[in-house]
Amino acid sequence: MSGFFVEAFAYLVAAVIAVLLAQRLGLGSVLGYLLAGVVIGPFGLGVVGEEGADVMHFAEFGVVMMLFVIGLELDPRDLWRQRGALLGLGGAQLAVTATLLAAIGLALGVPWQMAVAAGAILALSSTAIVLQSLQERGWLALPGGQRSLVVLLFQDVAVIPLLAALPLLATLPVSSVEAGHGHSLVASWPAWARGIATMVAVGALVVGGRVLVSPAFRLIARSRLREAFTAASLLLVIGVALLMEYVGLSPALGAFVAGIVLASSEFRHELESDLEPFKGLLLGLFFLAVGASVDFALIGARIGTVTGLVLTLVLVKFAVLFALGRWDRLHLDQRWLFAIGLAQGGEFCFVLLSFAKGVGVLDAITSGVLVAVVAISMALTPLGLVLYDRVIRPRTGTREVAASRPPDDIHGRAPVLVLGYGDFGSTLGRLLRAMDVPQTVLDHDADRVDVLRRMGLDVYYGDAAREELLRAAGAARARVACVCFGDLEQSRRVVATLQRHFPALPLLVRAADRGQAYALMEQGVREVYRDALDPSLRMGVAALRTAGLPAHEATRAAQAFRRHDERLLRELAKTFRADDAVARARDAIAWLERAMQADRQRDLLHEEGAWDAESLRVEFGGGRTPDATPGPH
Repeated sequence: MSGFFVEAFAYLVAAVIAVLLAQRLGLGSVLGYLLAGVVIGPFGLGVVGEEGADVMHFAEFGVVMMLFVIGLELDPRDLWRQRGALLGLGGAQLAVTATLLAAIGLALGVPWQMAVAAGAILALSSTAIVLQSLQERGWLALPGGQRSLVVLLFQDVAVIPLLAALPLLATLPVSSVEAGHGHSLVASWPAWARGIATMVAVGALVVGGRVLVSPAFRLIARSRLREAFTAASLLLVIGVALLMEYVGLSPALGAFVAGIVLASSEFRHELESDLEPFKGLLLGLFFLAVGASVDFALIGARIGTVTGLVLTLVLVKFAVLFALGRWDRLHLDQRWLFAIGLAQGGEFCFVLLSFAKGVGVLDAITSGVLVAVVAISMALTPLGLVLYDRVIRPRTGTREVAASRPPDDIHGRAPVLVLGYGDFGSTLGRLLRAMDVPQTVLDHDADRVDVLRRMGLDVYYGDAAREELLRAAGAARARVACVCFGDLEQSRRVVATLQRHFPALPLLVRAADRGQAYALMEQGVREVYRDALDPSLRMGVAALRTAGLPAHEATRAAQAFRRHDERLLRELAKTFRADDAVARARDAIAWLERAMQADRQRDLLHEEGAWDAESLRVEFGGGRTPDATPGPH
């Protein structure tokens, strides 16, 4: 057991150091993990060796979690709306690239089963590297960035049939390879029977997710115990993985399908945020283990083969993507971005290569060579994007600026976040819905979420004060966040999280009263909306009209009062904790009364701006705006 902890400690130290260095160099976390694994592996410093297999098995669960979280992000409704682009551009890229790579393998004398499997696996690109690189450089909203997102999305979906189909290509006895499926009920079945079993298991997973999982999570959410919900999330993923392994199928496949099934659930964002820390850590360990397992002795013995395969992979993918960009009528500079950005292997390649070796599709030598090819191609991607930015882009004609167009979102998330969906938030949400403005709604009341979803509203359960949950809900790409909680402490926690992790996101915050407004403004909130202000002013207008004032004058008085009061609110917020706060408030009240009297004396309350449509209909009774210009009464 001590050996396991030593190995785990070495992995974690390497992860922290390497990722920080990689991020500083702009290489991305995935490359950082891979390079760290190389350094501490048997062909580097030798800190870990063959005994590190225990850590590798433990870290492989990170892949399962990654696929589950990716599945959560793939709402079937969003996939259906984008079916044209997905099947057209994404399907063409995968099919053409896989066919060409398989044909090259056949020309080199590789058995057709291995050639087809390797071609399909190497056709995938790196979601982690591409998205991170495009986001860091502000290229995600460019046409080339958007086409990249479409292709990556299709590739993520394509992992399901690839995992199901790879066992059908097996030619090696499973006993001769390292991985296996443990206590499998279908290990002795023929390939066609295992394929049918896969489909049946997936169908059962879909039905179970719809019928059992959501009600169970709804019951757990009512306890309001975060640790219980986290435990239930882990239980779901581990249970699905064990079930799939028990029937001889890929745990990763089951997790992916389970994620897609729950993507339309109200618990989608909460599940994603609960699992994100575990996924990130375990997935990092997986890439570390992959880096440590790179066989440099094998690469050295076949340096020509590895170099040739890397060049072949990058050039074939670049050519296919560049041609597809031309077919999709991308401008020349965007075609270059599209082709360079996706011309590498991806993190899913490591997963599928390991799986293919485990089910007898690839032998150990072929798998080792291809792992090295994928890792090297990924390492070349940041260098390629630097070359594009500094050399190619300035020389390829007109260049589009991401800020010139509204930001598009990879997962279809809305530009408005509504946090808290009580009476206040629901009124806001209904207004946005009536005006066809998309919104993502989060609320921590499970019963309320359940009722609202039965009413047809897209409301999600979760604590909006959690950074990972806000990120999962699209806060990094939203245009505004509306904080609508009635509880001050809850609002302050949410605001603090938003300010710390999403400082550029505009905030509109509800305050129950003037004291809450002061506290929120002290926290740095600029736009505060008090519960009592609007109803009080509307009642005041009605009272003034009943007392004999003309409708337009009463309305104008309320408008003037609001303007002066908002000014005073901002002034008093600076000193509301001072010793003389009461005296300052008394002076402010007197100042507001004087300001209102001055407005009346200057006839400002009679100006044309007071004439709103409703007041005119009430005062003149005909519902028609008079032709004469209103003047003082």
